Amino acid sequence: MSVSSGAGHMRAAEALAEAARTLDPSAETLHIDVMSHVSTTFRKVYTDYYIKLVTKHPALWGMLYQASSETPPDAVSQKLRRAIERLSTRSLAAAIGDFAPDAIVCTHFLPAELMMREISKGRLGVPVWIQITDFDLHRMWVIPRMTGFFAGNEEVAFRLRAHGIDPARIHVTGIPIMPAFAETLDRAACAEALGLDPGRRIYLLMGGGAGLGVVPLARRLCALDPDVQLVVLAGRNRQALDELQALASQQHGRLLALGFTDEVPRLLAAADLVITKPGGLSTSECLAMGAPMLLSAPIPGQEERNADYLLENGAAMKAIDPVGLEYRIALLKAEPQRLVAMRRNARALGRPQAAADAMRIVLADLA
Repeated sequence: MSVSSGAGHMRAAEALAEAARTLDPSAETLHIDVMSHVSTTFRKVYTDYYIKLVTKHPALWGMLYQASSETPPDAVSQKLRRAIERLSTRSLAAAIGDFAPDAIVCTHFLPAELMMREISKGRLGVPVWIQITDFDLHRMWVIPRMTGFFAGNEEVAFRLRAHGIDPARIHVTGIPIMPAFAETLDRAACAEALGLDPGRRIYLLMGGGAGLGVVPLARRLCALDPDVQLVVLAGRNRQALDELQALASQQHGRLLALGFTDEVPRLLAAADLVITKPGGLSTSECLAMGAPMLLSAPIPGQEERNADYLLENGAAMKAIDPVGLEYRIALLKAEPQRLVAMRRNARALGRPQAAADAMRIVLADLA
């Protein structure tokens, strides 16, 4: 079960479902997006408003993120929030009942909170697991009555224990990604298959599922280095893709603009540097492929926490603004050994088998 507020939670759920089918070919899986069982108004507030808030008012989002993480779960505001969510997701129980699962894994705290309520009322008797999808822990992920928690790193596990979660219920498995990111791919072959020259530098610019901020960054990167080949992913942002394709027509083959694509593993294998927002899923994919990252203007909250983790472990550099981006691009070009070290550190952090490791635990619990 997941929530389509950003692409990462959904991709994590898809990776877990794929791992379950691989480990047990007889297993029947269902991926439920909670947002498909709510009113249009609720969906708009929960998803569209979030995107607008982090895009237009990131500092405000950071304050809300911190404040909500520090608010006790029994506070009036939290009780009211959960009541509104329950009233807005009444059809969800029917969908779960129709499928009659043996186990539930939640890649977002909203369905986990709803399942906690069902368990407490005696209406649900199957194990419910939580997969945390960032390298930091927000308090909303700390939900009682869960069978277990899958953490992205040791610090998340430490924080769960600090909140009173039984250590036996905590498993450090990483953030789940699709099995394609575990493959060893040849850089030159991947570049050529994408129409790129493997003898020249290749930068990959990703803006997440919403394609946030990629157009102005692409313009700046094209102006910075006439020798670089730039691949830009606009996600599901049609307007950004149109603008990027117009820009590509002026770049004489130096810019490849793509929307939503399943070629990300080959793109990461071909890239000398990935310029990305530090979402939990996108950075986990980079780590699995050993791709060095330049993190672009992370929003306060979970992205800044993810960035801190990657910086502390030497897998990335961070640019807080376009000038900082330009400086670091020049630095990495002048000192390529930095990229070599970042690539090595990224691969050391990567957990390409995270989805399978988590699902082995879920399936073993059912045996």
